[in-house]
Amino acid sequence: MSDIPVYDHVDQYLQVGIEYQCSDIHLPTAYPPAWRRFGQLQPIWEGAAHLTPENTEQLTRSFLGEAEWNRLQDKGDVDFAYQNAQGRFRASVVKQRLGYDICFRIIDTEVRTMEQLGLPVESLLPLTRYQNGLLLVTGSVGSGKSTTLASIADFINGDRQDHILTLEDPIEYILESKSCHVNQREVHTHTESFPKALRGALREDPDIIVVGEMRDLETISLALTAAETGHLVLATLHTGNAPRTLDRILDVFPPDQRDQIRIMVSESLRGIISQQLVPRLDGNGRELALELLVNTPAVANCIREGKTFMLPGIMQTGKNVGMITMDDSLRNLYVKGLISQEEAMFRSEDKGQMRQFFAL
Repeated sequence: MSDIPVYDHVDQYLQVGIEYQCSDIHLPTAYPPAWRRFGQLQPIWEGAAHLTPENTEQLTRSFLGEAEWNRLQDKGDVDFAYQNAQGRFRASVVKQRLGYDICFRIIDTEVRTMEQLGLPVESLLPLTRYQNGLLLVTGSVGSGKSTTLASIADFINGDRQDHILTLEDPIEYILESKSCHVNQREVHTHTESFPKALRGALREDPDIIVVGEMRDLETISLALTAAETGHLVLATLHTGNAPRTLDRILDVFPPDQRDQIRIMVSESLRGIISQQLVPRLDGNGRELALELLVNTPAVANCIREGKTFMLPGIMQTGKNVGMITMDDSLRNLYVKGLISQEEAMFRSEDKGQMRQFFAL
């Protein structure tokens, strides 16, 4: 038997996670408590007892309100923002064969600036000042999309005098109104769904609409319509680079609509930031690597003609308008001594060119 205690309230695990600077806490049935630090998932304590179904049910009940508990029993899973004395967290609970699985993402209480995140401010600044269009932040789970999205939205919040409306599931970062008026709405708390919230948003006179995730046909369609009709739309997608992002948007539509959607996207797209977090060489955290596609006549023409495979070449020659390739970003991090050669190779888009760079 392990002498490491099994806590009866999630706040006790969250306190440990905050103290040790982890990004996520996992409390799964039939496994020991775990955390993710600098991208690596590992047990919090070596030799800790596996959590029983009774443990995880007690932990679940320790922080779910009645509405969330009822939704969990009805739907089998629940996602929402949880706040305690230590901070804010994105909470997820699912029912599975063995019992409940609980996961928390620790959210920074302060929205970091674009400079602090290492975003290319000079390239992004013109994109944030459009009165309409679509600006996307993409990447895998845990790549920092929500952090980047909040940073850009908060920059606009202090740079413009407009109405910002955010639609999130759940609300992660709190945006206090600066020179903009900010309203934040949470799916399942303030509205039933992203599509319903987007339809309502068009009647609420927003200038900037922030969509936490474009995850289905209806949400993507409504976001494109909003971008076309005088709103600057900021949104995220779970895609790895700009070509895959555009292909993903087009693929959700029926084939007979895709020509029209290509035209809509070619006209409304402002830019795509695709990012990943790369472990630092010194083991102390992760560095942001990104690519930035800026819509130009050449980019718009590729989108209209369905030739997204040509975009990497255009990005290589588009540095004068602020474009950045992922491989250039990785090379810069390597040259600065921040990441290893192995990480740069593993994460590169064009491995042949990266091998030439390293003379392999």
